[in-house]
Amino acid sequence: MGVEVSTRGVTKRFGSQTIWQDVSLTLPSGEVSALLGPSGTGKSVFLKSLIGLLKPEEGSIFIDGVDITQCSHKELYEIRKLFGVLFQDGALFGSMDLYDNVAFPLREHTKKSESEIRQIVMEKLDLTGLIGAENKLPGEISGGMRKRAGLARALVLDPQIILVDEPDSGLDPVRTAYLSQLLIDINAQIDATILIVTHNISLARTVPDNIGMLFRRGLVMMGPREVLLTSDEPVVRQFINGRRLGPIGMSEEKDDAQIAQEQAMVDAGHSDGGAEEITGIIPQIRATPGMPERKAVARRRERVREIMHTLPAEAQAAIQVSLEESEDAGTYYTGDPDTEVIPVVSAAAGR
Repeated sequence: MGVEVSTRGVTKRFGSQTIWQDVSLTLPSGEVSALLGPSGTGKSVFLKSLIGLLKPEEGSIFIDGVDITQCSHKELYEIRKLFGVLFQDGALFGSMDLYDNVAFPLREHTKKSESEIRQIVMEKLDLTGLIGAENKLPGEISGGMRKRAGLARALVLDPQIILVDEPDSGLDPVRTAYLSQLLIDINAQIDATILIVTHNISLARTVPDNIGMLFRRGLVMMGPREVLLTSDEPVVRQFINGRRLGPIGMSEEKDDAQIAQEQAMVDAGHSDGGAEEITGIIPQIRATPGMPERKAVARRRERVREIMHTLPAEAQAAIQVSLEESEDAGTYYTGDPDTEVIPVVSAAAGR
């Protein structure tokens, strides 16, 4: 099972520029979490800080209870073995075929024999749907295959924590859906703690158990998916619905005058350039039939029930319907592009 990851009061600066400050959050063990935010909010910087590639100026980062900001290089090296990382571009070695790319961590960090390495590599290539492509070079395959090869390499050391940086970068929606399903299936099989850094709205709505959002150099909120998807926080609603109206601007946050002017235009009948607002909870992608049941789902639902009474009435109604629908096991979106789109579970449905 994956381990818990948490930060307490973490601040990161580059020179005089503060990227984010006083960020405190917890990634529950064995669950899939997503960190959202507009471009330039430091999501990838946060991911690199979790693995110790960047050190924060203030605060603590705990990996399975160990504060890595206080670790020696040797201790940090050992903790990093808990991680598997999928970088935006896959970060494959261009001169190595896929087999050798995936085998590289095993050869570098273990003393396994080549026969043992082959068994592990072929298992991970099979898991990511790359059997038959093991002798191809990264330049000979599609972007989606490179992503999957990067994921296979991230899995060979059986990590307890998997960090995924912008999994949809360079991929079309269909390939993104397949990769999203693969991450859910991996969580079902190994119960790893997974953090996905993304600004993909569709992925954010349907994949993670928990969602956090960075904006204005801080953490807006972090919690179970049901809580964020029913939030009335303006920046969250704007981002989740991909709308122009709200605090997020083209390059930075808007001032109050600009927000008021845009609201006046909408009130006058002008479109704000976004899609129709979604006010309910889209069902989460489920593991592929035949996979083990994801233990993360039950753990998250229990946390949601514990905090339900603290939420606004409309959010409680939407969440209650969502929990009942998911437990009744109706038809669910699975991430398969051939699956029919299903209705949104909304607060109105519970009235």
